[in-house]
Amino acid sequence: MRVAIVGFPFSGKTSLFTAISGVPRDHLKLAEENLAAVKVPEPRLDWLEQAYTPKKRTEATMDFVDLPGSAEGDEEKAGLTKHLPTLRLADVLLFCLRAFDSASVPPHMGSVDPQRDASLLRDEMLLADMVTLTGRKERLEKSASRPSKEQDAQKKELALVERCLTAAENGKPVRGVVQPGDEEKMLRSFGLLTLKPVVVALNVGESAIAKPPPLDAGAASAVIAVSAALEAELILMEPADRPAFMADYGISTLARDRLIRACFEALGMIHFLTAGPEEVRAWPIPRGFTAVEAAGRIHTDLAKGFIKAETIAYDDLRAAGSMRDAKAANKVRQEPKGYVVQDGDVILFKHSA
Repeated sequence: MRVAIVGFPFSGKTSLFTAISGVPRDHLKLAEENLAAVKVPEPRLDWLEQAYTPKKRTEATMDFVDLPGSAEGDEEKAGLTKHLPTLRLADVLLFCLRAFDSASVPPHMGSVDPQRDASLLRDEMLLADMVTLTGRKERLEKSASRPSKEQDAQKKELALVERCLTAAENGKPVRGVVQPGDEEKMLRSFGLLTLKPVVVALNVGESAIAKPPPLDAGAASAVIAVSAALEAELILMEPADRPAFMADYGISTLARDRLIRACFEALGMIHFLTAGPEEVRAWPIPRGFTAVEAAGRIHTDLAKGFIKAETIAYDDLRAAGSMRDAKAANKVRQEPKGYVVQDGDVILFKHSA
């Protein structure tokens, strides 16, 4: 799971990256892409850790990449074109939109306007996708006109590409006209930017944390108001010192946790949990995964020799207090291969050797 942070110069992207990753600004490489792996918050592991006292606790991780801003003389663009290889590999795009005033940091295009900046970012994405789709359309038109074993498949792909190109030319993201499943898989290798989910970080001043300005986020999965500079300071503080400062600004939880979780959910991901004396762990899977598919995420042998999934909802386990008491209360289920795993399921997979 990889998230690319995109935005215009002076939007606060680097401060946002520090707020999420905990990497100080002076440790970052200037004019280069910076990458950091962060843990996906899973507070349900806290209780499991207390209940099982394991040797190890393991959260899922997500990579965040901070892209350098536009070159001098190109301040009106977010520089998406020169970072296309990295952006195509990203699973989620995190827009950093400036919504703060600063006398020392000039705003993009001479004014602070997050709504405008969001539209301009989408325009850059649409333009990049149109170039990709046009090239693919031209190649398919040539190959699909010649009889071959692949001709039917090529014609089907051509129809899909033309539909996507029409949407992009009309200012609509490709994501809105592509069906999940086979169509999405057909386009996945193109790395289309408007096919990717978008989360918006509205970078506000400290005084606007509680009441951020309105923003029409369009098709964005989530909009989260954050004072990136303040959050960068908070993440670099000693943990014991944070609560007092957070209380002064009315911040109940670090924005990093909300942003990471929003990106995780934008991907349609959930967690199932495993617990025992060796380890408690959160396993990320796409929503809709079956029990046998989830088992395969742990080890392919578990999927091959799958017998059943001993399953209990986290809330039921916590309410019971222990697995023994949960079984006595008939809260533990024996689920087959085709069971669709639910977020927070605590599972023990049983399999043949």
